[in-house]
Amino acid sequence: MRDPVRHFVAEFIGIFALVFIGGATIMATGGAAPGVGLIAAALAHGLILGIMVSAFMRISGHFNPAVTIAFLVTRRIEPMMGALYVVAQIIGAIVATYALKIIFPAVAFAATNGGGQSVSELVTSGQAFIGELIATFFLMTSIMGTVVDPKGPKMGGWAVGLTVTCGILALGPVTGGSMNPARSFGPAVVTQTWSAQGIYWGGPIVGAVLAAVLYDLLFIRHTGAEPVDHGELKP
Repeated sequence: MRDPVRHFVAEFIGIFALVFIGGATIMATGGAAPGVGLIAAALAHGLILGIMVSAFMRISGHFNPAVTIAFLVTRRIEPMMGALYVVAQIIGAIVATYALKIIFPAVAFAATNGGGQSVSELVTSGQAFIGELIATFFLMTSIMGTVVDPKGPKMGGWAVGLTVTCGILALGPVTGGSMNPARSFGPAVVTQTWSAQGIYWGGPIVGAVLAAVLYDLLFIRHTGAEPVDHGELKP
């Protein structure tokens, strides 16, 4: 029973930290200039994710249902453990949002939808879906290349955190740069704001699965020796 408990707790803490720090930063900078708020949110999400992944990567370190589902598809996690991860991630995100609701003024909480994300009225649902898909593709690629690949550079969780920072800088004005269904679902549950949940689940899951399968098939050596004419892949 010890392993499921510690995996659950690690995933809970990791996603709690991401939602809490990310949401708190969005609320704290709600009155700042748009550029300042965007940079602050991007750095806050990226830094806390890098810290949490580094702290827990020997135990779990997903903190994202899209990542867990991608690992399920590539058979890097058992289905029951994967389900445990996703439940922990969802509960952690909801509890973190309730913590934000308790701590921050009601006006700030309501104005930012609990520190959650929203899709800009200037883009279509299809455009938002593709944006989340591409950003999460990059995120999952960084995970596969620096965390999963045994020959990848050992960077802890910092490559993952920096990729999230880049994704938010790029997509913040369009979708908020979620790249994480639980990150968007927690605030949606607490504020009862359900718009665009299909985008925040579908885009990241498709993007993460595509990246994981592609990297798994092309870049990770599984069995046997490569043909001599291929040579060694160099970074």
